[in-house]
Amino acid sequence: MGTFKIEGGHQLKGEITPQGAKNEALQILCAVLLTPEKVTISNIPDIVDVNKLISLLENLGVNIQKNAPSTFTFQANEVNLDYLESDQFKEEGKGLRGSIMIVGPLLARFGKGYIPKPGGDKIGRRRLDTHFEGFIKLGANFRYNDEDAFYGVEAKQLKGTYMLLDEASVTGTANIVMAAVLAEGKTTIYNAACEPYLQQLCKMLNRMGAKITGIGSNMLHIEGVKELGGTTHRMLPDMIEIGSWIGLAAMTKSELTIKDVSWDDLGQIPEVFRKLGITIERVGEDIHIPAHTNGYEIQSYIDGSILTISDAPWPGFTPDLLSIILVVATQANGSVLIHQKMFESRLFFVDKLIDMGAKIILCDPHRATVIGHNFKHQLKSTTMTSPDIRAGVSLLIAALSASGTSTIHNIEQIDRGYEKIDVRLRAIGAKITRM
Repeated sequence: MGTFKIEGGHQLKGEITPQGAKNEALQILCAVLLTPEKVTISNIPDIVDVNKLISLLENLGVNIQKNAPSTFTFQANEVNLDYLESDQFKEEGKGLRGSIMIVGPLLARFGKGYIPKPGGDKIGRRRLDTHFEGFIKLGANFRYNDEDAFYGVEAKQLKGTYMLLDEASVTGTANIVMAAVLAEGKTTIYNAACEPYLQQLCKMLNRMGAKITGIGSNMLHIEGVKELGGTTHRMLPDMIEIGSWIGLAAMTKSELTIKDVSWDDLGQIPEVFRKLGITIERVGEDIHIPAHTNGYEIQSYIDGSILTISDAPWPGFTPDLLSIILVVATQANGSVLIHQKMFESRLFFVDKLIDMGAKIILCDPHRATVIGHNFKHQLKSTTMTSPDIRAGVSLLIAALSASGTSTIHNIEQIDRGYEKIDVRLRAIGAKITRM
């Protein structure tokens, strides 16, 4: 188990460039299975979850060529379907949440797709019903082996249909879209997810020959085609990492420039941080955060009531940044209610922040009230363990702002979502060591 040692209390300064988007990568990489032709993808993040998926694709028979540190060419012209029923696949597939998204492309192109129950963060229930209900509506037969926790769908030919999703699941929408592009006839998906990463997938599929309209809305129309071709694709910067660096700058009173953020794809993220009193300046496609030497003050609602920040499907605020918002609020001037609606276990890391001196009231599994210190009391260093990707980075930000030297164990969780984070943080002045 890896460990970070962090000497906190230092101001940082400089520029940092966000990695490619993890959540986009997990969709885009699975889409290469839809064609036997070459697909070249750039700005792929070098992180554990993405590398696991690339390895899984390689074991499935996809030919992979590394052109540059973040650019790969994939060609799925010799897919080995026998691998799907091997013990190796059952072990590798369950170790990665994103592995669920190979099912849609495999079902569409080869008539069958299997997956062991996937793992991922321990942040609460993340059901797969939306994925498989969509496949069933397209005409697939579903089976589940309870003993092996192994899912399977099969169909000779998928048929286009109308469906209303029970939730606007991003991965569910992506999986169903990838199945529907090769289905016979027209598919309409209502209550579809519409976040930028899903839009990126749809645009890439259209360049490959798919016929998808309604991109960016919650109603997608897909005219099935017989085959798809190759293409090139560049992934967006990771909006969760961008939000993490905004929070880091505020908590450490640092002047930072975040490069090439693709402003138009950030949605409400800049505005939510502004509600915490953080100054965010747009300079072209960059974000500049000045040093908040006098702190930052949380806004109240017009009637004076306490600010509430909650998550919601896009274009609402992403749940992946609520942990960062909570940490940033611990040193704000004012109070805020954090309402985590989508996952019931994501706030359970606040006990570590309370140990560091933060004033947080955990109301229930979904809500926490944070009373900011306004930098009058610095957080104290401590020893802690990263429970998941986003909580781990939130604790790292807290440690970088705290007095003394903190230790974070289980940093493999952080490595799952953040590329060479210790190296990049040292480049802007952080005192962090990987043990």
